[in-house]
Amino acid sequence: MGGKNTWAGDNNGKVLLPTFVRIPDINCGTFMKRLFSTFFVLLLAMGAMAQHGDGLEWHTDLMKAHELSKTSHKPIFGFFTGSDWCGWCHKLERDVFAKPAFVKWAKENVILLELDFPRRKQLSQELQQQNNGLQQAFQVQGYPTIWYFSMTQDAASGKMNINAYGTQGYPAGSEAGKEEVTFLNAGNDIIAKAKADMGKGATEAKPAPKVADKPKAKAGSKK
Repeated sequence: MGGKNTWAGDNNGKVLLPTFVRIPDINCGTFMKRLFSTFFVLLLAMGAMAQHGDGLEWHTDLMKAHELSKTSHKPIFGFFTGSDWCGWCHKLERDVFAKPAFVKWAKENVILLELDFPRRKQLSQELQQQNNGLQQAFQVQGYPTIWYFSMTQDAASGKMNINAYGTQGYPAGSEAGKEEVTFLNAGNDIIAKAKADMGKGATEAKPAPKVADKPKAKAGSKK
């Protein structure tokens, strides 16, 4: 699957993190000011990252992921999930994302972007709008869904064009305990297409071990 969609965002991009303003000299002393400043900046940075505990850097800010994708020539790995209710999403994280082979592959080949649709956890309004916009652009109807994509800005309109390379879900039909192998085999085919389109060439995709069987249709939870 592939093609181009337009994501109608702010023409100048979105800035999720407010500009840090230096704290003026006050009586609390230089050390305490610096300590507070560092802690404040760390909190802001954590707010733009998803916490998975797998050693991977999962972004939540589309424009940050776009900038990293543009400079690294790696496609965005957009993970549409329901973090606090989707059983198939949790199974994909356990069976694939938590495996060392996936962690190594992801660090070498993609920029990870979590697009969450929780039912109990409250997201910021800006994050909800971003995720809903991408859900509509890709016409996502079930979870988990992964889309590989990159973005380019139209010089005339200023809008961001989405270059979609392919999609994946849970690797149904995989040999038990080797779900990540089936997933990465399919992922490598998409990565090759993405890197060729992004000017890096298909040969730079880092392959996972091949298996004989091809991945079957994805399974997932419907909204």
